[in-house]
Amino acid sequence: MFDQVFAQLRTIVCERLDISPEIFTPDASFIEQLGADSLDVIDLVLLVEEQFGLQIPDEDYVHFATVQQAVEYISARASKMPALTPVHADAV
Repeated sequence: MFDQVFAQLRTIVCERLDISPEIFTPDASFIEQLGADSLDVIDLVLLVEEQFGLQIPDEDYVHFATVQQAVEYISARASKMPALTPVHADAV
């Protein structure tokens, strides 16, 4: 589950922030290493919610300092969903 979520999150983040996938590592900080600002973080949360069919409360995503923290959170929430089939924008 971690690897699948990591790969999907890498695609979302690298496209949104226009960064190389090589710097997207589990230990990477969204703000310090990946260059996201507060508006980028909000956009990323919205994209993740759409991609995975999740609702992420504000009080939760403010604690996502690293990629690993976000992937673990998404993996845990997605595993509780009835079907782990990510929603793709082009499929709607």
